Amino acid sequence: MTHRTDVPRWIAVPAVIGLAMLALPLAGLVLRVEWADFLRLVTTESSRAALGLSLRTAAASTLLCVVLGVPLALLLARSSSRWASALRAVVLVPLVLPPVVGGIALLATFGRRGWLGEHLEALGVEIAFTTVAVVLAQTFVSLPFLVITLEGSLRAADPGYADVAATLGAAPGRVLRRVTLPLAAPGLAAGAVLSFARALGEFGATVTFAGSLQGVTRALPTEIYLQREVDPDAAAALAFLLVAVAVVVIALVHRPGRSPW
Repeated sequence: MTHRTDVPRWIAVPAVIGLAMLALPLAGLVLRVEWADFLRLVTTESSRAALGLSLRTAAASTLLCVVLGVPLALLLARSSSRWASALRAVVLVPLVLPPVVGGIALLATFGRRGWLGEHLEALGVEIAFTTVAVVLAQTFVSLPFLVITLEGSLRAADPGYADVAATLGAAPGRVLRRVTLPLAAPGLAAGAVLSFARALGEFGATVTFAGSLQGVTRALPTEIYLQREVDPDAAAALAFLLVAVAVVVIALVHRPGRSPW
């Protein structure tokens, strides 16, 4: 690592302390795991069901984030009006809300007595306390990660390429598909990975809005929380498994020689 002249040497002290605050708890988790029983602890029926549900719902919510987040990021990146600032503030709200508050908000909207949920209930559509509720809760907390990351990538991209393509007669849709999105692809990939990792670890909004029904709404974070009371060894093993999956997913994109951030 080369030393930059504009970075004083004392910066290393708080930097190392900050790194330690992140790394030491992870090291503590590794030391807490009963490795001799690790496979048995993470392959029980409830653990496999929770992991499978988490992976499926996180993938579904990430896809939903891409479908909804790309247009939203484009609108934010291409507009400088006041309404865009207000819209960006709305997008950022889930980042600062306690997840359980997000779950209550979802329940107040899509629950059986929610302002929208009661109308859906009359049509025979139930959302709260179903697998769909898990996906919606995960999307609510993870969508801002994709939008903000992609917006930054879109703003950093050189607009000259899109202008040239438009000058040559390309329709706006073609410019978007062939120029704008390919230029912002690293940001899109980074945002999607962050959204997946956030969805995979979501707990508060999910348990509030979807409950904890094994095989239906009990995702891996909820299983870890429940096991913490009855089997701390299983909770530690499952917690390590969740961390490992998240690290692998992030490493697949953010690997040496490729920096989508």
